[in-house]
Amino acid sequence: MMRSKLPAGVHPETLLVHAGTLRSEFNETSEALFLTQGHVYASAEECERRFAGDEPGFLYARFSNPTIAMFEARMAALEGAEAARATASGMAAVTASLVGQLKAGDHVVASKALFGSCLYVIEELLPRFGVASTLVDGTDLDQWRAAVRPQTRTFFLESPANPTLEVIDIAAVADIAHGAGATLVVDNVFATPLWQRPLELGADCVVYSTTKHVDGQGRCLGGVVLASADFIGAHIHNLLRQTGPAMSPFNAWVMLKSLETLPVRVERQTRSAAQLAGALAEHPHSLRTIYPGRADHPQAEIIRRQMKNGSTLIALDVQGGKEGAFRFMNALRIARISNNLGDAKTLVTHPATSTHQRLKPEVRAAMGITDGLVRISVGLEHPDDLVGDFCAALDRAA
Repeated sequence: MMRSKLPAGVHPETLLVHAGTLRSEFNETSEALFLTQGHVYASAEECERRFAGDEPGFLYARFSNPTIAMFEARMAALEGAEAARATASGMAAVTASLVGQLKAGDHVVASKALFGSCLYVIEELLPRFGVASTLVDGTDLDQWRAAVRPQTRTFFLESPANPTLEVIDIAAVADIAHGAGATLVVDNVFATPLWQRPLELGADCVVYSTTKHVDGQGRCLGGVVLASADFIGAHIHNLLRQTGPAMSPFNAWVMLKSLETLPVRVERQTRSAAQLAGALAEHPHSLRTIYPGRADHPQAEIIRRQMKNGSTLIALDVQGGKEGAFRFMNALRIARISNNLGDAKTLVTHPATSTHQRLKPEVRAAMGITDGLVRISVGLEHPDDLVGDFCAALDRAA
C-alpha cells in the first residue's frame, strides 16, 4: 500500500481531507474499509519477522488495521502529534493514558472538575491497584503544587471541563508537572483540536472521545490517544495490543469520512453556541450562563491565551433547581434530551441526574454542578431557531 504525501505547512482543513491516506493497488478515491481480523504472509519467515517487529506490516486487528492506521495518522497530523493510537471509546483512551504510565505505589493529581467516568477511574479503579490520587481545584495553581508527592507520576485534567466549562491554564500546570518529574494528560474533547492544542502548551498526552465532534453525528464509539512516539511506544502501544480495547475498522472508516467535515461543522456550531449563549445570558429566567467565548467567563484571560475560539458547549443554570431544569428541558421543541455531545443535533442533559449522578451532592456542589445546571451541546440547526426554542422553553418553564 502507498501512503499519500502532502506539502509541508498545509492547513488543518487540507489535512483532514488527505492526511494519512493509504491506497491499495486499486487506487481508490475514498479511504478503503478493511473489514478483516487478520492478514496472510508470503512465508513463515515473513510472519516471524512481522511478529518480531523486524518488518513493518499488519498482523491482527487487535494490534493494527489499515483503516484504523489511516485514522490514527490523520488525527496525529491534525493534533501535531508524532503518534496516535485509536481505542474503542473515549473512556478506553482515558484509561489507557493513565494505566499505561502507572504502577502500584504511584500517585496521580487531577482536577476535580471531571466527567463522572473519569472520576471513577481516578478515585475508584486506580486505588484497587495501589495507585493513590489527589483531586484539586484545577484553576488554583497552588493546589497543584501542594498536591505533589515524591510518588506523583502524572497529572490529569479536562479543559474546558465537563460540564461546568471551567478552563485551566494548561501551560502553567504542565510546568508544575514537569518540575515534579511528572507528565500531563489533557482531555481536550470540549475544545476539539481545532480550537486548542494542548501539546503545544506543554502537555505530554492528549485524549479524545472521538464519539463526540469527530464522528459528530451520533453513530460510532471511539477514542484516541495522541503523544510523542516515545510516549506511545513506552506507555500505550503494548497495553492496547495486549488488553484489546481496539477501535473497529468500520468505526474508524466512519470517522475518517467525518473528519473531512470537522472544521465546517465545529466552526458553525461554535458560532451558533456563541449566539445562543448571548441570548441565554440576557434572558430573565436564567441564573447563570457559562460559555468560553464570553468576556464574563471566570477564566476569560486564560481562554484568550490558549484557545483559538470558544466551544460548542454551554452551561446554563436555570431557576427552580432540578424541577426548573426538568421543566425547561421538557419544554424544548427542537433540542433533544441526550447525554451525548458534539452532535449535529442540539442536545441537552442534566448532569446532576445523568453524567454526574453517582457523585454525592456535596461533591457536585464543590464542582459547581447545581441542581439547576443544564449542559447544552449546540448542533447544526439554524441559530435563530435555537434561540427561539431555548428562550421559549425558559419562558414556559418559569
